Amino acid sequence: MRVRRPVEGEVHVHYGQIYVESDPDSFGPGLAESFAGQSAGLCGAAVPGALWLSTGLHTGSVGFTVEVHDQAPPLDPVWEDVVEVSFRPLSAGSALVQWAGEASWDLGLEENDYRVRYCARGMDEARRQDTRPDGEPRLDCYLLQFWPASPAPDRVLRQTSAIAAYWHDYARRQPAPPTPAERAEAERQARLAQERAEEERLLAYERWRWGGQSPSQALREVGGNVRGLLAFDPALVHAIGTATPEAQRATALLAARRACEAAGLTDLDWIAAGLTALAEGRPLPPPLDDPARAWRALESDTRVPDRTVGRAVPPERPPFQPPARGDAHAPMPKPLSAPRIVGPAAAVAKPPSPSAPPPQPGEATPYTVRVTFGEPDPALRMSQPHMALPALLGAAEADPLRAALDAVYAAVAAYGEDYRTLLQEVRSVCRGV
Repeated sequence: MRVRRPVEGEVHVHYGQIYVESDPDSFGPGLAESFAGQSAGLCGAAVPGALWLSTGLHTGSVGFTVEVHDQAPPLDPVWEDVVEVSFRPLSAGSALVQWAGEASWDLGLEENDYRVRYCARGMDEARRQDTRPDGEPRLDCYLLQFWPASPAPDRVLRQTSAIAAYWHDYARRQPAPPTPAERAEAERQARLAQERAEEERLLAYERWRWGGQSPSQALREVGGNVRGLLAFDPALVHAIGTATPEAQRATALLAARRACEAAGLTDLDWIAAGLTALAEGRPLPPPLDDPARAWRALESDTRVPDRTVGRAVPPERPPFQPPARGDAHAPMPKPLSAPRIVGPAAAVAKPPSPSAPPPQPGEATPYTVRVTFGEPDPALRMSQPHMALPALLGAAEADPLRAALDAVYAAVAAYGEDYRTLLQEVRSVCRGV
């Protein structure tokens, strides 16, 4: 008969317990479920792929040997308490594991059916001593044997100690474990409940992000700066989303006009021509028909006022509160952590010299754009004309909903600290058209 000993010597126990685990997704067996439906205590095998092993000693080192045989070994009369159970590993990673995973020993078991014999000696004396300090004589020792065998009921082969009798009585008072079908159904129900809870959290988080109500499909799909505007006025975003296309176009035109007025751009002929084209429902004229050319025109036109505006700071909102449920430890949805960029061009460094020759058609004009990553400095002053131009460009979007949202968001940036005045007028336009 061949025998292999993957563990031989002493192991440390806490709370009078040590385990065999083979399920990589499990946190270890529980006491009651380990002995459910058994007639033998000491070795709980009711949890698939796990064994709960009880010891007499509460805390300290005990003698412990694990043997793997190719057939049933004879029972040595030296052992005072002996039980047998059946066991099948759930993976190729079976291990003897100390309490809280402090240490483990690989057992090298195959994924086959095994009979397990758990033998003990000195349990009552170890129970009386409770704790074994380092250097003190060994009080109790254990032998755990495995060999291939078909599943069979658990049984008590020998009982001597009072603590073993206590654990046998405990096991017999536990209800029968669930059948495989009942366990599978319970796992299915738990999974469904977790999925429902996660759906509820995601819906609640979405409503929180959108100001207390779920967005329409059009708002979900519009893209652009809808989420930026949400931070300032969620109710207005929903109002724009339900407005008619005519009202959305009127909103976009108003926002573009007010942004250009605030930045002092309406006296520029090419800006005025763009606002007129918007009002008449025509495409933007050059250079506004090409965003790159529009930005170059803004940089090269010496009539552009040198105005700055402080950053528009959205109002504070209450933090997200997930739905109250018993599974409070389930993962929480988190906001996207993409870096924030302030404006299309927060500030322009090294603008073209007024004395430099104008660029030729198709020739690029070099300029540097500064962007802010993370939360911007509240004291940051931004070029108001650079905040206003995107309102004019955004108002010409083909989709009237996106045109309104992009233009209003850009106008908020152009108004800066005084953005509430703008939003009040925008609300009246949404309601009145």
